[in-house]
Amino acid sequence: MFPDHWINRSSESQDTAAGQHPVLARVLSSRMIPEWALQRKLALLPQPVLKGLSQAVQLLECARREQWSIVVCGDYDVDGATSTALVVRALRAMGYLHVRYAVPDRFRMGYGLSHLLIDAILGEGPVDLIITVDNGTASIEAVDYAHSLNLRVLITDHHLPGPKLPTADALVNPQQPGCPFPDKTLAGVGVAFYLMSALRSRLSGILPDSLPQAVSWLDLVALGSVADLVSLQGINRILVHHGLIRIRQKACVPGIAALTEICGRELHRLQASDLGFYLGPRLNAAGRLEHMHIGIECLLTDELEQARMLAQRLHQLNLDRRQIQDEMHAEAIDDLLGVETCGQRTQVVFQEHWHEGIVGLLASRLKEKLHVPVIALAVSQEEGILKGSARSIPGAHIRDLLAEIDAAHPGMLVRFGGHAAAAGLALRRENLAAFQQIFEDFVVRRVEQSCFDHTFAFDGVLEPDHLSLDTAFLLEDAGPWGQGCPEPRFAGTFTIRKQQLLKDRFLKMELQSGTRVISAIWFAPDLQHWPDPSVREVHALYALDINRFRSQEQLQLRIEQMYPTS
Repeated sequence: MFPDHWINRSSESQDTAAGQHPVLARVLSSRMIPEWALQRKLALLPQPVLKGLSQAVQLLECARREQWSIVVCGDYDVDGATSTALVVRALRAMGYLHVRYAVPDRFRMGYGLSHLLIDAILGEGPVDLIITVDNGTASIEAVDYAHSLNLRVLITDHHLPGPKLPTADALVNPQQPGCPFPDKTLAGVGVAFYLMSALRSRLSGILPDSLPQAVSWLDLVALGSVADLVSLQGINRILVHHGLIRIRQKACVPGIAALTEICGRELHRLQASDLGFYLGPRLNAAGRLEHMHIGIECLLTDELEQARMLAQRLHQLNLDRRQIQDEMHAEAIDDLLGVETCGQRTQVVFQEHWHEGIVGLLASRLKEKLHVPVIALAVSQEEGILKGSARSIPGAHIRDLLAEIDAAHPGMLVRFGGHAAAAGLALRRENLAAFQQIFEDFVVRRVEQSCFDHTFAFDGVLEPDHLSLDTAFLLEDAGPWGQGCPEPRFAGTFTIRKQQLLKDRFLKMELQSGTRVISAIWFAPDLQHWPDPSVREVHALYALDINRFRSQEQLQLRIEQMYPTS
């Protein structure tokens, strides 16, 4: 009945737990969420059996006893910013007197701990211990350089390691070989949270009762985890759920409250999707266009008015980012239309004037449109080097593919790193054409052809009685929904009663199912075909949404795809 690329992931005959709504039972059973994670209780979190954690806590105990000068070295994305803010806040609250932070200049220094960043840190004052957050596992030479200067290094990270690990004084990363931690999907801020929680437990026996509770850091954990697109099936599900509870109770840092306010959202109703679609991009804009210290200061300040001022700056940077991104996207599409791309399993795009801080967003948008691995490149400040970001599809592990290319063609890549779905890389400009062909060849040989079928999973068809505000509330409350645990999506056949284009971008409709008439909104319609007054009946792929306006709540279908039935 529905288009072939819509795949029903649910079984309509699934058993329903006692007292559980049949729609919720259907949705949850298809997402392979462990039973303990479904309960979302903090008490069910695994014990912190992270490799290197004990050494890290001992190092930090010594640092407090001797009041070392500590520098927290972060990253220029939201995970890095929240990790930095969490560790700085936690250490200061636990009696560390000399704590500051540093973030590399994205355009001059690049990602992670480096010689340049260490020199910059030393130029700002004395330092005894460097703590990396959301980076450091790949900083082998930088750690050696720090040791040559008699600096200690504690690495906390979540990125996949290469064949060699840095000789840090302590390394906490669930991805490192031999780590028994049961969930490898922690974000950098999740790793930082576990370290600070373990440190708090160790210090609780020798410090006054005024120590902060570990749960007080979960607002930052929720924001960083959702923005970094980590899986919300296991441990992260619990951390994000309780972080959202704290935010809704206004027990969050002023920076999160200020960002929520400037986004036009409401704290007491904030969802995981709001963290990803509204707050995260505004923080990221600082690292993409200027410097992430603006975002970190927003998360560190305890003054609401200061947070509001910084949030306003982040909001403006995000508007600037959108304009640059739209221009780059239009240019990339024009370029692709001008060349033969039919049958290609990859795309590598490059323009001389593209902004280095935006190429990751461009790669992501093109990947969504083309459903192939995409690499977007820009000119680096390093002479003769192109820097880029890769985004990939399920089944095409982009970091492993780059590692294979690097092994087969030494010197082709200057550096690379990342995850299954996203990676960063740098290559010499003269290698661009050769790399494009090599990348295409590797993907064609290594990736199953079925991975390129752009399918959309849905959770069955809702009966008219379940097309209700109560069902929408039920599903909203069962979250968080996000990466690895997608928001419930349904398919249905509807009659269009009204359709109207709003702001030349959104399609507002009234749809009818049986005798029920429901409002619907489509935020990304194909404007070449919609609105179309001649179409009366449609197949729609949609999510149940709650339209909240002036204290009123109304059911709304948020359309993702829609086709005429004939």
